[in-house]
Amino acid sequence: MPHSQTYPVRWAELDPNGHMRHSAYADFAADQRVNWLASAGFDIRRFAELRIGPILFREETKYLKEVHGGEQIRVEGRVTGGTPDGSRWTIEHTIYKADGRVAATVTVDGAWIDLDRRKLTVPPAELAQALAVEV
Repeated sequence: MPHSQTYPVRWAELDPNGHMRHSAYADFAADQRVNWLASAGFDIRRFAELRIGPILFREETKYLKEVHGGEQIRVEGRVTGGTPDGSRWTIEHTIYKADGRVAATVTVDGAWIDLDRRKLTVPPAELAQALAVEV
Protein backbone atom coordinates (compact mmCIF):
# COMPACT_ATOMS: atom_id res chain seq x y z
CA MET A 1 0.00 0.00 0.00
CA PRO A 2 1.28 3.51 -0.74
CA HIS A 3 2.71 5.50 2.15
CA SER A 4 3.05 9.28 2.28
CA GLN A 5 4.67 11.83 4.51
CA THR A 6 4.61 15.64 4.63
CA TYR A 7 7.69 17.82 5.02
CA PRO A 8 8.46 21.55 5.20
CA VAL A 9 11.10 22.74 2.76
CA ARG A 10 13.82 24.35 4.87
CA TRP A 11 16.57 26.82 4.04
CA ALA A 12 19.11 23.98 3.94
CA GLU A 13 17.24 22.35 1.03
CA LEU A 14 17.49 25.42 -1.22
CA ASP A 15 19.99 26.20 -3.97
CA PRO A 16 21.31 29.67 -4.95
CA ASN A 17 18.34 30.09 -7.34
CA GLY A 18 15.94 30.00 -4.41
CA HIS A 19 14.31 26.69 -5.18
CA MET A 20 14.79 23.21 -3.77
CA ARG A 21 18.18 21.81 -4.77
CA HIS A 22 18.35 18.65 -6.86
CA SER A 23 19.78 16.41 -4.11
CA ALA A 24 17.04 17.41 -1.65
CA TYR A 25 14.48 15.55 -3.77
CA ALA A 26 16.49 12.34 -3.33
CA ASP A 27 16.93 13.04 0.40
CA PHE A 28 13.17 13.47 0.93
CA ALA A 29 12.47 10.29 -1.06
CA ALA A 30 15.01 8.33 1.01
CA ASP A 31 13.57 9.64 4.27
CA GLN A 32 10.04 8.70 3.23
CA ARG A 33 11.23 5.23 2.17
CA VAL A 34 13.03 4.61 5.49
CA ASN A 35 10.02 5.81 7.51
CA TRP A 36 7.74 3.61 5.40
CA LEU A 37 9.88 0.54 6.13
CA ALA A 38 9.94 1.44 9.83
CA SER A 39 6.13 1.71 9.87
CA ALA A 40 6.06 -1.86 8.49
CA GLY A 41 8.24 -3.05 11.39
CA PHE A 42 11.60 -2.74 9.68
CA ASP A 43 13.48 0.07 11.37
CA ILE A 44 17.25 0.34 11.60
CA ARG A 45 17.36 -1.91 14.69
CA ARG A 46 15.38 -4.64 12.95
CA PHE A 47 17.68 -4.51 9.93
CA ALA A 48 20.69 -4.78 12.27
CA GLU A 49 19.14 -7.86 13.89
CA LEU A 50 18.47 -9.42 10.49
CA ARG A 51 21.97 -8.40 9.26
CA ILE A 52 20.55 -7.08 5.98
CA GLY A 53 20.09 -3.63 4.50
CA PRO A 54 18.67 -1.91 1.42
CA ILE A 55 20.93 -0.84 -1.44
CA LEU A 56 20.18 1.15 -4.59
CA PHE A 57 21.24 0.33 -8.13
CA ARG A 58 19.58 3.28 -9.83
CA GLU A 59 17.96 6.55 -8.85
CA GLU A 60 16.25 8.80 -11.38
CA THR A 61 14.55 12.12 -10.74
CA LYS A 62 12.18 13.94 -13.08
CA TYR A 63 11.62 17.58 -12.15
CA LEU A 64 8.27 19.07 -13.11
CA LYS A 65 7.54 22.11 -10.91
CA GLU A 66 9.71 24.37 -8.77
CA VAL A 67 9.52 24.00 -5.00
CA HIS A 68 10.49 26.99 -2.85
CA GLY A 69 11.56 27.46 0.74
CA GLY A 70 8.74 27.46 3.26
CA GLU A 71 6.51 25.28 1.09
CA GLN A 72 5.05 22.04 2.39
CA ILE A 73 5.55 19.00 0.22
CA ARG A 74 4.06 15.53 0.41
CA VAL A 75 6.14 12.55 -0.63
CA GLU A 76 4.26 9.39 -1.55
CA GLY A 77 6.05 6.12 -2.21
CA ARG A 78 4.68 3.02 -3.86
CA VAL A 79 6.22 -0.18 -5.12
CA THR A 80 5.91 -0.39 -8.90
CA GLY A 81 7.99 -3.48 -9.64
CA GLY A 82 10.06 -6.25 -8.20
CA THR A 83 10.84 -9.93 -8.06
CA PRO A 84 8.37 -12.43 -6.55
CA ASP A 85 10.77 -13.23 -3.69
CA GLY A 86 11.18 -9.52 -2.86
CA SER A 87 14.92 -9.58 -3.45
CA ARG A 88 14.73 -6.71 -5.96
CA TRP A 89 12.27 -3.85 -6.11
CA THR A 90 11.38 -0.56 -7.75
CA ILE A 91 9.81 2.24 -5.73
CA GLU A 92 8.39 5.39 -7.27
CA HIS A 93 8.20 8.47 -5.08
CA THR A 94 5.89 11.25 -6.16
CA ILE A 95 6.60 14.64 -4.63
CA TYR A 96 3.54 16.87 -4.48
CA LYS A 97 3.32 20.60 -3.89
CA ALA A 98 0.81 21.77 -1.26
CA ASP A 99 -1.73 22.52 -4.01
CA GLY A 100 -1.59 18.89 -5.22
CA ARG A 101 0.51 19.46 -8.34
CA VAL A 102 3.30 16.97 -8.93
CA ALA A 103 6.67 18.65 -8.44
CA ALA A 104 8.85 15.63 -9.21
CA THR A 105 9.13 11.87 -9.29
CA VAL A 106 12.06 9.92 -7.88
CA THR A 107 12.31 6.31 -9.02
CA VAL A 108 14.73 3.89 -7.36
CA ASP A 109 15.69 0.30 -8.16
CA GLY A 110 17.08 -1.61 -5.23
CA ALA A 111 17.78 -4.90 -3.52
CA TRP A 112 18.84 -6.31 -0.15
CA ILE A 113 22.42 -6.99 0.90
CA ASP A 114 23.59 -9.50 3.49
CA LEU A 115 25.76 -7.31 5.72
CA ASP A 116 28.05 -10.18 6.74
CA ARG A 117 28.60 -11.83 3.37
CA ARG A 118 28.41 -8.53 1.41
CA LYS A 119 26.27 -10.32 -1.18
CA LEU A 120 22.74 -9.78 -2.42
CA THR A 121 20.16 -11.75 -0.46
CA VAL A 122 16.47 -12.63 -0.26
CA PRO A 123 14.63 -10.79 2.52
CA PRO A 124 12.47 -12.47 5.18
CA ALA A 125 8.97 -13.29 3.94
CA GLU A 126 7.33 -10.52 6.00
CA LEU A 127 9.60 -7.89 4.44
CA ALA A 128 8.98 -9.25 0.94
CA GLN A 129 5.26 -9.11 1.66
CA ALA A 130 5.49 -5.50 2.86
CA LEU A 131 7.09 -4.59 -0.48
CA ALA A 132 4.82 -6.68 -2.69
CA VAL A 133 4.17 -5.01 -6.03
CA GLU A 134 1.06 -2.84 -5.95
CA VAL A 135 0.52 -2.12 -9.63
